[in-house]
Amino acid sequence: MATRGQLSPLAIAVLALLAEEPMHAYRMQQLMKERGIGIVVNVRNRSGLHASIDRLTRDELIRVRAVERGARHPERTVYELTAHGRESLLTGLRTTVAAPEQEFPLFPAVVSFLNLLSPQDARTQLELRATVLQRRLTETEAVLAASREHGVPRLHLLEHEYLQSTISTELAWVRTVSGDIETGALAWEPYA
Repeated sequence: MATRGQLSPLAIAVLALLAEEPMHAYRMQQLMKERGIGIVVNVRNRSGLHASIDRLTRDELIRVRAVERGARHPERTVYELTAHGRESLLTGLRTTVAAPEQEFPLFPAVVSFLNLLSPQDARTQLELRATVLQRRLTETEAVLAASREHGVPRLHLLEHEYLQSTISTELAWVRTVSGDIETGALAWEPYA
């Protein structure tokens, strides 16, 4: 059975969409865009989606259901979830929800060496980060508001709520550290 280490976020998204109904890659892209999945899954390019579909097909987690041919659009391959794919998806979901992975994100690693910058440079970079975080928070809140306005059930907005919470927390921390650098409350021992 597949575990979270074997399923990428994009693969989980593809499997989850196919758990709803069989569909072609273009429909998957449309749904990911409509639902704001791009906020939590890297779906920026079609080639990544097609590579994921190819891997899932090779691993027999999905299979071709049909090939649609129409005069109004190019040939489209419709995929469906296999029984093995459904079980792998559910196992991956259970494992990931129940047991947090030991992840090593870049930002905390970089923060551990912040003293290599001057206090002013560090503060400038933190303020730039705060600007980006504020923009992401505003975008996430807009998705939540629009989704709620359109009657999307809360269950389908949990990832956005999670991001809203984590971004808000990081933004508050970045602003606090930046303020502490400005006031001198954070003792600065530059690297010699």
